Amino acid sequence: MGHDWILDVLADLQTFARANGMPTLAAQLSDASFVARAEIASKAEGDGFGIFGAGAAAGRADRTFGIR
Repeated sequence: MGHDWILDVLADLQTFARANGMPTLAAQLSDASFVARAEIASKAEGDGFGIFGAGAAAGRADRTFGIR
């Protein structure tokens, strides 16, 4: 199982957001799920670099307006 549990948590949160009229939150959770899947796959391959490579840095990204 490893880190797969986080995908279930994100899916549950996304379902809750959609059911309660929070489409922006649901979209952000979808993005978070995409990143989580990529990083989990990266760790499984032994790279551990996530989707951005070794020089990755955390930051805010907005689906509508781009990177802030």
